[in-house]
Amino acid sequence: MAAATGLAAPSPSDAPPSRSFLPGSQLPPKVRKVSGRREDVAVHYAISPAEDDAVIRQRLLTRTTTTRGEPPLKKLLKKFITFANEVEKDADNIMECEKLFKSFLQELSTFELPLLKTKAVINANRREQDNFQELQAELNRQILQVQVDIEELKVQLEESKIERQHKEECEAIRRLIGAQPPRSKTQKVLNDLERELAVLEAENMAALKTLELRKKQFALLMHVVDDLQNTIEEEQKNSVEEQKMFLDEQKSIVEERLTSDPDVALGLPVAGSNISAEPMQIDPT
Repeated sequence: MAAATGLAAPSPSDAPPSRSFLPGSQLPPKVRKVSGRREDVAVHYAISPAEDDAVIRQRLLTRTTTTRGEPPLKKLLKKFITFANEVEKDADNIMECEKLFKSFLQELSTFELPLLKTKAVINANRREQDNFQELQAELNRQILQVQVDIEELKVQLEESKIERQHKEECEAIRRLIGAQPPRSKTQKVLNDLERELAVLEAENMAALKTLELRKKQFALLMHVVDDLQNTIEEEQKNSVEEQKMFLDEQKSIVEERLTSDPDVALGLPVAGSNISAEPMQIDPT
């Protein structure tokens, strides 16, 4: 019948989904209160949600569900059967057949209008689905582009951090340089220090020369002292030997006199002699 009107019957996949149950959705569980507490109770259906969805889809396709009078498809079938029965009669009923034919066409047009609306809705849904797919592809492309941009921005951020760190280090160095005195003043101080260093080096050289001279003089002095000490020791040694010789001579003279004159041995003065009777004292030095 749909082929006679030039309309293609909508496929089950093109029909709008049932509002009572959507794929992937869950029906809310029935809740009851028991002694002041809420308890979830499993809901029991005569048919499963999938079967219910199939029944509703079949009713939409066949137009067997209506709120007023008979279903449109049933009314159209009655009109066609009535028209076919009237045509099969042998009686002269052309007027009645035309009347039934017009009524059938009118009912067919009435039935065709919702089909055209459904087809338009299907086409609109398909276009909208295509638009959604294109939009989703565009969004995916934009997401990928944004991810690429994010990676590039991360790299730029790291480079910016490094550059900022370098700038901060340069700024710190600049502050340290700014805290230092100007180059002219530093050069002047450096020149003064170089002059002072030259003066100190000259004084150091003079002190070294003086020290070397003093070392030579001291060495000469020590040599002179050693010679003097040796001379003194020799003189003392010679003096002691001379005194010893003198004492020996005196002793020999005294012994000779004692042996020659006994009065001298008794301590009497000898006439004509200058020798004293007092004992002779010898300087030990």
